[in-house]
Formats: sequence, C-alpha cells, structure tokens
Amino acid sequence: MIRILLVDDQQLIRAGLRMLCDAADGMEVVGEAGDGRAAIELAARLVPDVIVMDLRMPGVDGITATSRIVAARPAARVLVLTTFGDDDHLYPALQAGACGFLLKDAPPDELLTGIRQVAVGESPFSQDVLRRLVRRAVDARPEPRGRVDGLTVREREVLGLVAEGLSNTEIAERMHIGVTTVKTHITALMTKTGSPNRVRLALLAHRA
Repeated sequence: MIRILLVDDQQLIRAGLRMLCDAADGMEVVGEAGDGRAAIELAARLVPDVIVMDLRMPGVDGITATSRIVAARPAARVLVLTTFGDDDHLYPALQAGACGFLLKDAPPDELLTGIRQVAVGESPFSQDVLRRLVRRAVDARPEPRGRVDGLTVREREVLGLVAEGLSNTEIAERMHIGVTTVKTHITALMTKTGSPNRVRLALLAHRA
C-alpha cells in the first residue's frame, strides 16, 4: 500500500486528488496539508511513502517545504504537481530534492502512474518538462561524457524511448517486455554510458 500525503492550498484540489488516489488499487491518502508548514509537520509525523506537493502556497511554499522535508529525511519521495511548469519553478524544485515533476493538466492515469513510479524510486516528468531538461542540458554541455559504443540493439531501443520521455512502464508496453526487464536495461545503460540518471541518458541519446 502506497501511503500518500497531499499538499495543496486549494481544498477542492485536495478533495479531487484524495478521491482519485483512494479509488486506485494499492493507494491510501494518509494526510492533507494546505501549506508548506503543515506539510513539514505531517511528513515528519506520518512518514508517507509519497508526498504530492504543490509549489505556490501561502506562507511556506512548496519548494521550501520540499527542501526541509528532504533535509530531515533524505529518503522522502516528493512528487511536484503544479500549474507552473516554467524553469523558475522546475529547477528550484529539483534542487530542493523533488524526484518528479508533473503538471496539473496531466491525465489522471498519468498522475497515478507517477505516484507509483516515485514510490519505487523512479523519477517521472511530464514529457514537455523532460524535453526542456534535455534541451537545457544539451545547450549547457557541448559534448556528452558517456558513449553509446558497445550497446546492444535492445539497449539502443530502450535508450531511444528514454529520450522520448517514456516511463519504464510505457517502455515495457511499447516493447512488449516486462518492467523488470526495462529496469535491467536502464541499469545497464547507466553503467555502460556513465550516466547517473534518466536525464543524462536522454541527453546522451539526443547527442548520439
């Protein structure tokens, strides 16, 4: 069971998210917070598996709350869910320790998938957000450090789908293989290319 803390200053949004999560298999909303200060307190007391965090809130905002939550418990998993997908919100949230970033106009299934991904250690991003991360990384790094020499045909196929911004589940469905197999390929790709995360893998794929 994935235990979830919802953080948003709008009660109607929290109510909708609670209904969505509680109706999903294997999920339980264990708390709600209307601002960052309450989120910090509840995160410490409830120790949820996933914290769904809004960014713009009165008082303590979501970025500050994320930073304090992760500082107190580095294993905390924060999934940002916001209306604002611009760089002024994206990069500070990631620097604060958020492990995923979705927009509020995402389909319900994408949000549920994102929560499940965060719970098992993955980092979901809206596709336009991931493309922007890769584009910025491409502009900042004229040459990638990793190489794609020695990759198998299957690994190259997985690498291409990572570059499209697909999650492990979506890659598994596209390639008609198991999610565990996809994870094995991703691990091998990171090892062979020296890439520490999916964004670097996507950057490498675009450069190659």
